Amino acid sequence: MKMKRLVSLLVVLVFTISILVGCGTAKDDASATGGNAGEKKIKITMLNSKGEIQAQLEEAAAVFSSENPGIVLEIVPAPAGQSPFEKVSSMYASGNAPTLAMLDGGDLPKLKEKFADLSKEKWINDAADRSLNDATMSDGKVVAFPLTVEGYGFIYNKAVLDKAFGGSFDPSTIKTTKALEDAFIKLEANNTAPIFISPMDWSLAGHFLSTAYAAQSKDSAEVARFLQDLLGEKANVAENKVFNGLIDTFDLMKKYNLDKNDPLSGTYERGPEVLGKGEVGFWFMGNWAWPQINSFDTADKAYGFIPVPISNNAEDYGNAGIPVGVTKFVAIDKEQNSEEQQSAAKKFLEWLGYSSSGQDSLVNKANIIPAFKNITLEPSDPLGKSIKQYMSNGQTLQFMTTTPPDHWSKVGASMQKYLSDNVDRAGLFNEIQTYWKDVE
Repeated sequence: MKMKRLVSLLVVLVFTISILVGCGTAKDDASATGGNAGEKKIKITMLNSKGEIQAQLEEAAAVFSSENPGIVLEIVPAPAGQSPFEKVSSMYASGNAPTLAMLDGGDLPKLKEKFADLSKEKWINDAADRSLNDATMSDGKVVAFPLTVEGYGFIYNKAVLDKAFGGSFDPSTIKTTKALEDAFIKLEANNTAPIFISPMDWSLAGHFLSTAYAAQSKDSAEVARFLQDLLGEKANVAENKVFNGLIDTFDLMKKYNLDKNDPLSGTYERGPEVLGKGEVGFWFMGNWAWPQINSFDTADKAYGFIPVPISNNAEDYGNAGIPVGVTKFVAIDKEQNSEEQQSAAKKFLEWLGYSSSGQDSLVNKANIIPAFKNITLEPSDPLGKSIKQYMSNGQTLQFMTTTPPDHWSKVGASMQKYLSDNVDRAGLFNEIQTYWKDVE
C-alpha cells in the first residue's frame, strides 16, 4: 500500500509540475496562440522613457503588429521621475527585462554586457554623423539604435513676443543675459508673465545645468576633460565663469517666474498650457513638448527657440546656440529574451528606419527628428524646424548624455533647493562639487 501511495503521489507531482511549466509566465512565454488556430505570435516589450510620446508609440506598435502579424509589441512606460537606468535595472533584477529598452546614452556602457550586438544591422550605414558615438562601446560594438535628435532652450510664443515688442520679434537679437531681461521687462509691461520654470529635477539638472558643461568648449574632448576634472576634484564650479554666468541667468528666470511665489508647485503639464495659451512668453523646455503645446496653441503654431545666455558678451561660446544631439537610444536585451524575441525586436527597429509607416510614426506622429540620413521626412512642427535651422547654421552645443545616471536626481534636488531659496549660490555650488567628488 505504501508503495502504491508513493507512486500515486509521484504521478500527481509530475502532473502538477508539467502544468506549471506549461503555463509559465507572460515574460517566459516568448510566443502565444493568436486569433487563428495554431498561429504563433512572438510577444516583445519596449521600455519607453519618453512619457510624452507614450500614446504615439502605442499607435506605432499597433501599426507594426498589423504589418507583422506574427509579432505583438507592448510599450511599457517608465514611471515619471524615475531614470530609465533605474527602471531597467529593477526590471533586470526581477527577471523581467524588456526586449527593447529606451535609454540615455550614458546608461549604455553600464549595461553593455546585457545588450545584443547590433553592429551588422542595416541601419548602421544610414546613421547620421556622430549619432552612434554614445552607442559604440570600447570594443567597437554598437549596442543601440539612435532614436531621436532633440534640442532645448527657451521656447517662445511668437504672437506674445510680437505684441510685447510692438512688431515682429527677432529671436536672434537675444544673445546676452541683459537682452533676455529686456525681453522679460517688455513682457511684464504688457501684463504678461515673462517665463514659466518647470521644477522637475530632470529639467533643472539634466538639461538646464548641463548647459554649463556643454558651454565649456566647442570641442567635445575638452568637455569630457572638464567632467574628468570634476571627478578628480581638479575643477571648481564656484570659480568657473560659465557656471556663474548660467546661474546669473537662472536668477533672472527666478525673478520673473510665473510661479515665483511657489516655485516648486509647477508641473510639466502646466508648461505647455501657459505657453500655448499665451499666458507666458517663454518656457525652458525641449522640442519633445510640441504635442502638448499644440493642444493648447492659440498662436497659429508660431514658436521657436532662443539660446540660454551665459554672459553679457554676445561672442562668448554658448550664447548663440542650443544643445542638440541624439538623446535616446534603443537597446535589445540578450540575457532574458529569446533569440526569437531579439529577432522580432531587430525587425521593429528596421521597420522604424525604413518602412514608410515606421518613418511616419517617428516624424509625423511622434514629432521626432530622426538620426538617419535615409529618412527625408522633414519635421512639420515649429520646434523641430527651429532646431533644424540651428543645425543648418552650425549654432549647436553638445547635448549632454554622458553624465552619470543619478545626475539629474541628485543635482536636480540641489537645483530645486536653489529655485525655492532653500540654499544660496555658494551652497548650490558646494552640493554640485560634492556630487562629482562622490561619483563612483
